Amino acid sequence: MSEVMNLNELVAYQKGAVVSRTLVEKEAGTVTLFAFDEGQALSEHTAPFDALVQVSDGEAEIRIAGVPYKVGSGEMIIMPANQPHALKALTPFKMMLTMIRAGNKTKK
Repeated sequence: MSEVMNLNELVAYQKGAVVSRTLVEKEAGTVTLFAFDEGQALSEHTAPFDALVQVSDGEAEIRIAGVPYKVGSGEMIIMPANQPHALKALTPFKMMLTMIRAGNKTKK
């Protein structure tokens, strides 16, 4: 069922925590909302899929392959597959993460 939703109202800040809510979980990919309290972080890691981060509130530093990028409300950034990345909330910060899983096509 379709409905209009306000991204910032779908996930709430919690003091000293990172909160997430999955909106879509399909074989082709996922869409997850996150709310980070100021100073909260995700340590450096890699993912086998491209990911799109869309910031809906606040500001964060996203480090991709060692390069820091500051992203804020209304901005987005693509994190390429297999590139190490990390994230730190500079203020309380909300984002929508869209992961696109690459399909393996076999040539015949």
